[in-house]
Amino acid sequence: MNSHVAILMGTFQGERFISEQMESFFAQTHRDWELWVSDDGSTDRTLSIVEDFQRERGAPIHVVAGPRKGFIRNFLALACNPAISADFYSFADQDDIWHTDKLERALAWLQSQPADVPALYCSRTHIVDESGGSVGESPLFARRPSFSNALVQSIGGGNTIVMNDTARRVLLAAGSDVTVASHDWWAYMVIAGAGGHIRYDPLPPIDYRQHGSNLVGSNSGWRARIRRLRMLTRSQFRSWNTQNLDALKSIEHLLTGENIKTLEQFKQIRRQGFPKRLWTLYKSGLHRQTFLGNIGLVAAVVLRQV
Repeated sequence: MNSHVAILMGTFQGERFISEQMESFFAQTHRDWELWVSDDGSTDRTLSIVEDFQRERGAPIHVVAGPRKGFIRNFLALACNPAISADFYSFADQDDIWHTDKLERALAWLQSQPADVPALYCSRTHIVDESGGSVGESPLFARRPSFSNALVQSIGGGNTIVMNDTARRVLLAAGSDVTVASHDWWAYMVIAGAGGHIRYDPLPPIDYRQHGSNLVGSNSGWRARIRRLRMLTRSQFRSWNTQNLDALKSIEHLLTGENIKTLEQFKQIRRQGFPKRLWTLYKSGLHRQTFLGNIGLVAAVVLRQV
């Protein structure tokens, strides 16, 4: 089976750490890849560093101008760029470090899936600080990935996602101009919704760097758990759900019959009175991955914050 991978990396003011990330690309045991960089208007040395790698390594690196509408649109613009063609597609952040077998492990599972079925690999992450020192690991999720989970939770960071071409075509159908809470949550949601196969790898294949410039922080630790519980019971969660539901309208025709039913139940929960919405939540099977997360979800439903 062909195994050409397009690495899709969004960049912005990334000069501090991008060299380490790019070195980790060249250290991959899977060699058949090309790098697409979408730069969102960097004024530092980000592009110079990329160009140095391209010149010195003779590497297959392509640089395009980002839409300058934030990191979510930047990644979706890459995923939907018609000039990019590959067998598999991997998102990459500019400041992480890939383990040498990241692509090999993802492809081992992806190539075992039917080529005509959308398939997405994601994983846990090993969290490091600015200097690369170990901080811990992201939460370990044990329940099977599904659309009924994806509607209310993102489980795999974009920096871990690798997908096949059939999954990429689902993202293409939705387009890059959708307004969604995050590109990784969106990818999980639409690919699961279209009946895709999702693999959550409990073994981290990347070092996820946490530093002051991160747009999205770590989910590890009790402080992060409490923050997520608070988010579930405040209007931010409802606002994100509204964005995602509006975006789903364009690809509802791609959802399976069972997932359309789940989606309709989710919409009902958002407009029903109490206690009927709790009964609909129970019937729908909507869930988060942890006990505390599900307590927060129930509280959000009670408080009309879904």
